Amino acid sequence: MKNLTWLPSLTVLALAACGNNTNTPYIPEGTVLKVALLETTDLHQNVLSYDYYGLKPDATLGLERTSTLISGARTENPNNVLLDDGDVVQGTLLGDYQAVASPVPCSGTMAIHKVMNALKYDGGGVGNHEFNYGLNFLGQITNTNFGLSGITAPSNCGAPSFPIVLANVVNATTQSPIFNPYSIIPKNFTGTAPDGSTINVTLNVGIMGFVPPQIMDWDQKNLAGKVMVNGVVETANKYVPEMRSKGADLIVALSHGGLDASTYSPKMENGSLYLSTTGIDALMLGHSHLIFPLQKEAPVDPTKPFTIDASLAHLPGVDPVKGLVNGIPAVMAQSWGRRLGIIQMTLKYQSGKWVVQPDQTNVEARGFTYTDGKTSVAADPAIAPLVDTEHKATLAYAAQPLGTTTDFEMSAYFALVGDVSAIQIVNQAQINYVQNFIANSTDPTIISYKSIPVISCSAPFKAGRNGATDFTDVAPNATPANPFVLQVRNPGDLYLYGNNNLQAVKIQGSDLKNWLEKSASQFAQINPALTTEQDLVPSYSTIYNYDVFYATNNALKYQIDVTQAVGSRITSLTYAGKPVAPTDNFIVATNDYRAGGGGNFPGIDGSKTIIKSPDANQAVVSKYLSSLGKVTAATNGSGQSWSFVKTVTKGPVILRSVTGKLPVAKAVGLNRVIAEGAMDPNGYAKYQIDLNQ
Repeated sequence: MKNLTWLPSLTVLALAACGNNTNTPYIPEGTVLKVALLETTDLHQNVLSYDYYGLKPDATLGLERTSTLISGARTENPNNVLLDDGDVVQGTLLGDYQAVASPVPCSGTMAIHKVMNALKYDGGGVGNHEFNYGLNFLGQITNTNFGLSGITAPSNCGAPSFPIVLANVVNATTQSPIFNPYSIIPKNFTGTAPDGSTINVTLNVGIMGFVPPQIMDWDQKNLAGKVMVNGVVETANKYVPEMRSKGADLIVALSHGGLDASTYSPKMENGSLYLSTTGIDALMLGHSHLIFPLQKEAPVDPTKPFTIDASLAHLPGVDPVKGLVNGIPAVMAQSWGRRLGIIQMTLKYQSGKWVVQPDQTNVEARGFTYTDGKTSVAADPAIAPLVDTEHKATLAYAAQPLGTTTDFEMSAYFALVGDVSAIQIVNQAQINYVQNFIANSTDPTIISYKSIPVISCSAPFKAGRNGATDFTDVAPNATPANPFVLQVRNPGDLYLYGNNNLQAVKIQGSDLKNWLEKSASQFAQINPALTTEQDLVPSYSTIYNYDVFYATNNALKYQIDVTQAVGSRITSLTYAGKPVAPTDNFIVATNDYRAGGGGNFPGIDGSKTIIKSPDANQAVVSKYLSSLGKVTAATNGSGQSWSFVKTVTKGPVILRSVTGKLPVAKAVGLNRVIAEGAMDPNGYAKYQIDLNQ
């Protein structure tokens, strides 16, 4: 059975009992209640302000600093509800260590859940990455019986001490939600009566959770045949009236999805815009790792799309300054614990119920430097001791040697202008795996693919998406004379997602062209005649969709013309020195996310998949590195398969990266990176790019 503590039916009984209690306090008409809803989202096991891939502190992230923000917000708002929007357990080596290398037993509790319990969270949702380690593990660490055939029912396992809700993922057979779809949480608050006196009241806060339907593609190996995912609108329309009838005074949707103004579909990844119209009172957003509303602690120009996903700033019904979506207060607190979402609401007791006062709502995505835009909050000293054992074990795990050296620095600081030093080795590992898979297969269909060229694609996953410190940098200062000994932590820096499994798709030249066009949509359309500054990459929010292709001996070549509109940018596409024809056949080594349709690449939807490997891409990279014994820049890090079509611009074109890295660009021969400019309010340095190089 599920953890009965949070079953809606029991909540209803409790509320009914309260309703029959003659001692229930009388609430005068017109009583005012000020409430703050606090959100964290996409924590991704960033408990401490620490980078396990770089083995160094990182003061720009970590729940131990969010804890300081939480304390401050609670002091400002004594009537508060602390909630999380999902993607909690996966994302760092700490998560991988506790789930894969040394799985936490039933008697233990995930490190991040320990901290969340200590912070007294009131409730939480589920993110897509919660499913990465499989349903058995997820059931164990949340102490939830999913009621699914073949999935072990846990018994009193260590878990969050707060309700976890998820409404739109159901048992494929019974159609019953595998988690409790919602919970109604009674909160004892202090209100102000019309005569100015204080009054103690109980506010019943209802929460319900949602994840993207794409989990069925992204984690097909874990979910297929077991669960299915319903649309967010259909699900909310079912449960909102039910929650109201069972006493919910305030309903908060924990939507692990962003905002998309495309025509609504039950299958859309980011359906929160439409979720706002279902009768909820507040909306907590996640998944996209963005800041909503616009940050208030630094002078940010809302017309510059780099500071916020351009699609959010101009969507119908969305106010990115006030934090409203179709009039409903909404917040997205970025990721990795770097912000705390705060929705301050005023409710008035009218005609026997609490009524939200929209004109007295304030929404903020509060960052570490919220006081003056410069001074960061300190870490809460109470957090680190809670996870000291897990932290030290992860450090030891991360530092284990792979038995391989590198003579060059593998970085993603300039991956968006052609540096492949952190990408080529991933592509080489994937090609090697697929070629061996085909060569050793006894399947007649697989054998028939032997004459088809195998190419590969990989993205610079850590190239600024999550802030100015979020860049891959393996083996800084490594040289042939001073090689760097690679460690267990390094493959995770090169290939971030330990849950991705390697797959291969069979495509034609026309598919390859379309694939590359979609990748090239990351770039802005540059106007050569403009004299004002232009961002080459206006947003890093979907940088994981910038696929860089490679073939052995750099046989695949292509150029990108950023002066052209999206869909018309790829030129000079050749293989082995010959133009790629629309009917040419290729096998592309990639991951299950992309092969199954992740990122909405045209024609890549799972139908072209020919190989489904049981091996994770990260493990493939690790094994390949170990097999080489030595990696060198000449062989493994200098195959720049693509370049820009040369263009003279009258004004500056910039790329945002980490300050002080111009020598890195020069070391890999990127002469198009000509100068480092000023730092922007978000901590990125603005490098000038000469597109004529």
